Parts: sequence; C-alpha cells; structure tokens
Amino acid sequence: MKRLFINVVSFSLVLCMFLSAFAGSAYAEDTDTIVILYENDVHCAVEGYSKLAAMKNELSENYANVGVVSVGDFVQGGTLGAVSKGEYIVNLMNRVGYDAIALGNHEFDYQLPRLIELNDISDTKFISCNFQKIGEDTSYFEPYKLVSYGDVDIAYIAITTPETITSSSPAQFRNEDGELIYTFNEATLYDVVQANINAAENAGADYIIALSHIGYDELGSFSDITDVIENTDGFDVVLDAHSHSVIEEKVIKDKSGDDVLLSSTGTKFQYIGKLTISGGVFDTELIEVESYTKTDPTVDAYIAEIYESYAPLGNRIIGESKVDFITHDKDGNRLVRNEETNLGDFCSDALRIMTDADMSFVNGGGLRAPMESGDVTFNDIFSVFPFNNQIVTAEISGQILIDFLEMAVMNYPEEDGSFPHMSGVTLSVNTSIPSSVKVEENGDFESVDGEYRVYNVKVLDKTSGEYKELNPDEKYVIAGFNYFLLDFGGGMTMFKNAKILNAEGVLDVELLESFIVEQLGGVIGEEYAEVKPNISFTDGVITESPDNPENNEQENEEPSSPPTGDTPYVLVYIILEVLGICLLVTSGYCQKRKAQ
Repeated sequence: MKRLFINVVSFSLVLCMFLSAFAGSAYAEDTDTIVILYENDVHCAVEGYSKLAAMKNELSENYANVGVVSVGDFVQGGTLGAVSKGEYIVNLMNRVGYDAIALGNHEFDYQLPRLIELNDISDTKFISCNFQKIGEDTSYFEPYKLVSYGDVDIAYIAITTPETITSSSPAQFRNEDGELIYTFNEATLYDVVQANINAAENAGADYIIALSHIGYDELGSFSDITDVIENTDGFDVVLDAHSHSVIEEKVIKDKSGDDVLLSSTGTKFQYIGKLTISGGVFDTELIEVESYTKTDPTVDAYIAEIYESYAPLGNRIIGESKVDFITHDKDGNRLVRNEETNLGDFCSDALRIMTDADMSFVNGGGLRAPMESGDVTFNDIFSVFPFNNQIVTAEISGQILIDFLEMAVMNYPEEDGSFPHMSGVTLSVNTSIPSSVKVEENGDFESVDGEYRVYNVKVLDKTSGEYKELNPDEKYVIAGFNYFLLDFGGGMTMFKNAKILNAEGVLDVELLESFIVEQLGGVIGEEYAEVKPNISFTDGVITESPDNPENNEQENEEPSSPPTGDTPYVLVYIILEVLGICLLVTSGYCQKRKAQ
C-alpha cells in the first residue's frame, strides 16, 4: 500500500512537470523578436493613443520585447493641445508608455520654456541630436537614447528639421538684438548625425534607429531624409516624419552602400507603424488605425476626463456655416500650401475686414483643419487656428509686399507653408521664371537677384472698391500674424523694415469668432462656396486680373480689333479692310479659273 502511494505520487509529479512544460511552451512569450510600434505627426489626434496602447498590450501577450516611439509633432494641431499647451497630450503619452520621443518642429510652438516644462512632465525625456545653443559643445536635449530589449541594445537618434529655426516662433531662437543664439546645425547636419551614430556604436548599441523629423520629398526637389541617409552610414532603420508621407517600407543605400529601411506613418494616426526585428532582419508594416477596433480603458478614461473639462469651451456654438471649408482634396492632398481655397478666402477676409487694413494674408501652413457646414463651434475654429497667433497690423511699402509675395511663391508649384492666402490683393505669377530669391544660411530673405516671378500686383482701394496697380514706394497697411510680421517666420525678414501699428490685438481664434458673430451675423453664407481667385499662375501673359476681368491687357486682344483713336485713322483702317477683302475675292476667282 505504501509502495502504491509512492508510485502514485511519483506519477503525479511527473505528470505535473510534463503539463507545466507543455503549458509553458504554449503560452511562452517570444524573447528573440523585438517589436517597435511607431507614430509621427499625430498633431493631437488623441483617440489614436488609445488604440496604440491597446495594440502595445495585445502584442505584449506574445512578445517579451515590445516598445513604442514617437517621431515628433505631437503637442500641436488640435484644440486639446492648444488649450493645455501640450500638457494633455504628454499626459496621454505617459499612459501609453514610450521608449523614445523625438522633437518635431511644432514641439517648439509654445516656446522653449514651455517645451522644457513638458519635458519635465514627460516620463520619457525628449531627444534631438542637432538642436544646440550656439557656443556650446553638446546638444540642448539628449541626442539619443539607448534602450535594452533583453540582450539587445537599440539606440534611437532623433533629428529635428533645421526648418524649425524659421517655422516655429522664430523670435525665441534670437537674442534682443535679433542675433541667433540657437541652431539646428543645418550646414553641418550630416557631420552632427554621423558623430552621434559613432557615439551610439561606442556606447554598445547593437542596432541604430533614426527618429527623423526631416521629411521625405518624393520628387527629390529638396534636401530630405534620403540625403541624410546617403551622406551618413550606420543607420539600420530610419523612421521619418514632417512631410506626412505614407511609406510602408522603402530601401535607401547609405554612404557605404548598405541598405537602410525607411518608413513613415502619414499624419493624425492614419497608420501605426510596426517594426519587427528578428535575427538581424528588419521588417516594417503599416496598420490602418481606423480598421483596428481595440482600445485601452485607461487611456479612454483619461480622454473622456479631459474632454469633459474642456467641453464647455470647445463645444460652445458660435454660428452656422452654409458651406464646407476645405484644406485637402478628395485624395487627401494638401491644397492650402500651393493653391487657394475657400477657407483661405474666409480667414484672410476676416483679418482684413476686422482690422480695417488695406490687405491681409494667412499662410497656407497656418490653416490646419477643414470646417464642415452646419453648426460652427469654438472647437471648429480652434482646429483651423490652433497656434494662438496674435493679430498684428503693420505699415509696409509696396516693395516690401512685392518681396514678400516673391518669397511666398518661390517654391511653387511645390508645397510651401508660406503660400499666401490673400484678401485685398491680386497678383500674377510667371511660372516660367525660376525663382531668384536669395536667402541666408538659416533661410532668411536677403534679396531677389534676378527677374521677379510676381507681377501685375494690385491692391484694393477701400474708397472706390476697385483694384489699383501697386506702387512700390507707396505705404499700405497689412494685417497678419505675429509669426510673420514680428517673428519673421518662414524667413520673411523683409518685414524688419515694417512699421508695427498694433501688436497687442486679439488672438486669431478670437478674431475669427468676432468676424462670424459681429460681421456675418452668425451665418457664413454661400459667398464662400467657391474660391475667389486672387492669384493667376501664367507663363508671363495674363488675359485678365483675377478680380478685374474688364482690365484685359492689350497684348492679348484679337489682331482684327479696330484701333481706337481719331476718326481719320479709323477710316483708313476700314478702307484697308475693304481692299483686303477685294484682293481675297479676286485671288480666289483666279485660283478657280486656273483649276478649271
């Protein structure tokens, strides 16, 4: 009996060990594969964070090593970012849990002191290898982050677009005398990046991944992330941002001829990227966020909490729109950066009319969201203008205006955030003339060294309601944002010579609300259903001014039109016409006789 008991116990132990081993093999996590989820240019599309967290949790059930990284532009682009100056967004990212967070240009929109505060709030410290205070040897933020996944160490190196120096509150990068005190090292970017690749290798990194907020140019017209890859060596993977490109997987050769994998997820959580590393092999894929249905309860609860606290302000109805305002076409292409839109017409009209200026402009990069017909809420107009720009009026010469317009269209037909949406101004652009705008190393305007593309500029006369030819020496009042008129964003330093009339005005969203309520009586009507063209793109010959169809240029009139002037010349013209007809008839008769 005792022996039987011992045998039963022994068998039970063996059985338990077998079942335990079997169960372990059935539910063991994959410890050899590393999975990195990545996003870029989220621009406050907060609901996506819940799906990102859910995806991370789901993958963690099967893989021991799952990480999440951001490639920048997360705190700006929507009302929740604007009203909290990024804090709501950083708190959401803390709940997801990130391994590395790169700085995009829009992280600087709330100014450097606020960015430092957000960095303190963030559980994961921000990185950028090329942002530096001039005169110092090290980058302002940590240049890279080394993260361990089991026995594998991955270095994430962040690169911030040098365009930030002119595109994001430019005044913060200068001292009181207007001298640059910070740099994004545009001239030495390749060297800076290579130095950090070398440092990461020396620190023991097994793999090196770039979190690049540089952007991809499909046409190869401008310096982009492919130039960085081709002028450095050591990257295994580059996750890119800034251009809002959708790139699932693209192979670029680096300086040594080695393959580098390039990927980007678009914008506003169109996709979540999934990088898989297994046995030294890299693979990227994009997962459509809309079709992924799982969410994270913790993140959902926090989103509901911040919406509840924000709702009284954001959901306040301020008017009604009879039309849809657009920023993109049906294929998702951004129109506002190289084409006039009805939203641009509406916003620039608001600036000109509410400030009583001669003219106004809104840059295409400042129009951030469309607006649907129906009730218009404060949230809607905050989505259009999320930057909290201050309205500024200034007195400028006609020459300053011409130089500004020339630089604003210098990259046309390529996208450009400086593309002007105007009110009170019409102009033509000769697209057959290459731009001869000369800029400094940091992108600031210097001069126009050749023929101007911009011509036929006319300004609305407020008294007569007619458009009159621009006088380069005459003074005009222009309304715009502090971004251009005070901070010289986009490199528009020609405005340094402007006389500031009012720089203590309302914010952009406040002015837009006043325009809707006070000027339009709460109803945006059908007058904005179609675009009102202010710019004619030509090959140098214009048939009519955009707003003055009666002012046809003489060079385009039909040659048969009779000359104007004194009666004798008209009679001579008629006699010559009659003689010509007679000659044609006679010639035709002779030809007929000859043929017979």
